[in-house]
Amino acid sequence: MSILYLLIPLALLLLAGAVWAFFWAVGSGQFDDLDTPAVRVIMDDDERPPDDNKE
Repeated sequence: MSILYLLIPLALLLLAGAVWAFFWAVGSGQFDDLDTPAVRVIMDDDERPPDDNKE
């Protein structure tokens, strides 16, 4: 029973940290554009990468 005196405040601190991290992420714009990163993987690049093997 005495372990609850340690675990409850620890859980509340963990919850407060998670809430702070969520609001920080929203405030810094982490959730502004959710579609472009998923589509960027399948976009075709028209330009060739530079050829570094030239002698």
